[in-house]
Amino acid sequence: MSERMRLAETVLERIGARAEAEVRVAGGSSALTRFANSFIHQNVGEEGDVVSLRMAADGRVASGTTSNVDPDRLGVFVEETLERCRVQPVDPHWPGLTGEDPGGPAVDHYDPATAAAEPADRAGRVAAFGAAGPDMEAAGYCSTSGVEIAFANSAGVSHEGRYTAATLDGIHRTGTSAGSGHAASNRLDDIDAAAVGALAAERATGSVGAYDVKPGDYQVVLSPECVATIGIFLAYYGFNGKFHNEGMSFAEVGADQFDPAINLVDDATDARAVGIGFDTEGTRRSPVTLVETGATKGLFHDRRTAAQAGAASTGHAAPGSEVYGPVPSALFFAPGDRSAEDLIEEVDRGIYVATFNYCRVLDPKTMAVTGLTRNGTFMIENGRITGAVTGMRFTQSFLAALGPGNVLGIGNDARWADSEFGPLIVNAPSMWLGSWHFTGGTEA
Repeated sequence: MSERMRLAETVLERIGARAEAEVRVAGGSSALTRFANSFIHQNVGEEGDVVSLRMAADGRVASGTTSNVDPDRLGVFVEETLERCRVQPVDPHWPGLTGEDPGGPAVDHYDPATAAAEPADRAGRVAAFGAAGPDMEAAGYCSTSGVEIAFANSAGVSHEGRYTAATLDGIHRTGTSAGSGHAASNRLDDIDAAAVGALAAERATGSVGAYDVKPGDYQVVLSPECVATIGIFLAYYGFNGKFHNEGMSFAEVGADQFDPAINLVDDATDARAVGIGFDTEGTRRSPVTLVETGATKGLFHDRRTAAQAGAASTGHAAPGSEVYGPVPSALFFAPGDRSAEDLIEEVDRGIYVATFNYCRVLDPKTMAVTGLTRNGTFMIENGRITGAVTGMRFTQSFLAALGPGNVLGIGNDARWADSEFGPLIVNAPSMWLGSWHFTGGTEA
């Protein structure tokens, strides 16, 4: 038994028969190296354990978190959480604890070298990123982490898991423009910092002399970052079991809501994934096919939404999911067989977009979203990029964007891409879409 599992069992023993309880102990190390003006200006690291506790007594539920694992303070934490539990109103939708473990495939997305990465390892990636744009200013960060998690509940279920993560994200800037680059993996050695920096530098130099274009509908080639933002919004607002139960989701299971070229799954067991094989309720994460050749096939559920829907939990509970609903853990769009350059060559007139920014949902039922483009927006004419376009605002249904007949091509460049909700959630390729509605400049 690990020290973290022993700590979880100790908390359960302190609670005893006074309440149902589940305990999650997460610990390890995380480190971050930031750079600006082409110099490293911050290197920070953190180690320690965090204990998360949820308990229920007579249908009343309370939760708490502490990073103080001193035995005496832990005892106070347990009693304080129990006292809060006693004064809560009865939760009519409390689904009870996970009470059985059917087993499943082993999940271990852990790389010892990444977990043990030193500041010099991250600094080397920063240097390679900066060297790719020697006449520009570079800014961004490189992060590494190694996390170990133990879970136990009073129904007898226990799990342990671990994972590592590494991210490099940055921009190169000229005096009048900027370009972005991003890479992430569960292994630091997978990150090609020179290639990430070269992409950012190419976008920055290509963005010099940007000009305005008229708003309207354009064909677009979207980078993996843009597609990742589309994917995460569809997942959070559409394939979310809570939103679906409440009639707020667009998802119609069995309906052909997407182009036949679209295939989307959430699979924590994929070797490329980042994270562990069970959720915050102790349910094993099941692979979920969300879209198969254009047809909506599935939804995410935690125990609460599953009970209300008459379904089974898919293992997608997260902190706060009783409010926000179950969330994705490892989304994968199926890639195509053409490069992004090949997609661009097919476009007579359109726009290439490197990054979306500040996206906000206007209507979750139609997935109408408004947002901005930044750090690389380019005009495509006769199959080639002919110049940079100033940042633009769009108002577009993300559902319609991937709808039947609108997906004209998918790239073979799928990777972990940064999204509006952060990195290492969506593995996405570039996409060529038939229509995207731009409403004006970034000041519109």
